[in-house]
Amino acid sequence: MALAGLRVIELAGLAPAPFCGMILADFGAKVIRVDRTKVGMAMGTLTRGKRSIAINLKTTEGTTLLKKLCINSDVVLEPYRKGVMEKLGLGPEELLKENPRLIYARLTGYGQEGSYAAAAGHDINFLAMSGLLSRLGRSGEKPYAPINLLADFAGGGLTCALGIVMALLERTKSGKGQIIDASMVEGAAYVGSFIWKSHSIGMWDRSRGENMLDSGAPFYDTYRTSDGKYMAVGAIEPQFYRQLLKGLELDAGQLPPQMSFTDWPEMRRIFTERFASKTQMDWSRIFDGTDACVTPVLSFDQVSSHPHNHERASFMKDSNGEESPRPAPVLSRTPAEPCLAPDPVIGEHTVTVLEEYGFTSTEINQMIAAGIIESNAVKAKL
Repeated sequence: MALAGLRVIELAGLAPAPFCGMILADFGAKVIRVDRTKVGMAMGTLTRGKRSIAINLKTTEGTTLLKKLCINSDVVLEPYRKGVMEKLGLGPEELLKENPRLIYARLTGYGQEGSYAAAAGHDINFLAMSGLLSRLGRSGEKPYAPINLLADFAGGGLTCALGIVMALLERTKSGKGQIIDASMVEGAAYVGSFIWKSHSIGMWDRSRGENMLDSGAPFYDTYRTSDGKYMAVGAIEPQFYRQLLKGLELDAGQLPPQMSFTDWPEMRRIFTERFASKTQMDWSRIFDGTDACVTPVLSFDQVSSHPHNHERASFMKDSNGEESPRPAPVLSRTPAEPCLAPDPVIGEHTVTVLEEYGFTSTEINQMIAAGIIESNAVKAKL
């Protein structure tokens, strides 16, 4: 796979950093998640393809052990607040002195500098600070925070993974590692670059929820069908809009012009009534094969069986039968081959990982006895 041979140390966290690590693992990197001891079970679910080693970082021996792992790896991925790793003696400056080729990725909400750098926060806070949240929501309603995708995962985990891959590519030229400061505020804002850059062409002149792409336009919205399901409509261009009207059996001559803003509420009322007259399957039959840009809003139960997704094998099942998306994008020569085995339990691979890093059985057993590390390999097999 594309990232085969890379060693990644991921400090256990929630959501963004685990997603970043899962991306790297899906495309071939050996990702080792460093969990705390005496936890019992992992809270995260994005552990596919990773191995778990449990280290007691409250001990000097534990931090010394982690340092040895880090300086013998290619990437360190840490999700802690500013200053935490420095207090452990594991800050990037110190580790890069011993391993100048190390890529040290720091994924936080507000970044490593600035007055909020040490503050707590979640996706909704980072989204608010990025400016994007002010643009999300229906007309006349308060800003609406969607599922925590924009800051945590798009602006956080995915952007951080991109930074890591770019740093690894640059390392092939310079031979040097570097520090990645991945801020979810800045990542979310960057994902929203289109909104910023398209102000000049008048796409966002109106209030929240009254523009073409933010639920303001009746031809860019969702509509309830007679069976309680929904269809998504994105018929922006005139030629696509004409096909939308044809499928709905509406006469363009009896409707206001497509871009008549003041008539959008009435047009939405007409579209709402028309879509409510047939089932989702009926409308899918009508619009499939056309360029009306009308598609069913698929539930998680429907998505993998839809003909298009099924033909591309866009979704996969793990060894427990649980379904999830296939890694994207698809590479022609070195595609991802995600691990389909059960997710690791905490400390499942402590012994095998340390052996790979050169520790002897005697050293490992001594650390287990002293409570420096924890091994749950036997438990994992039961």
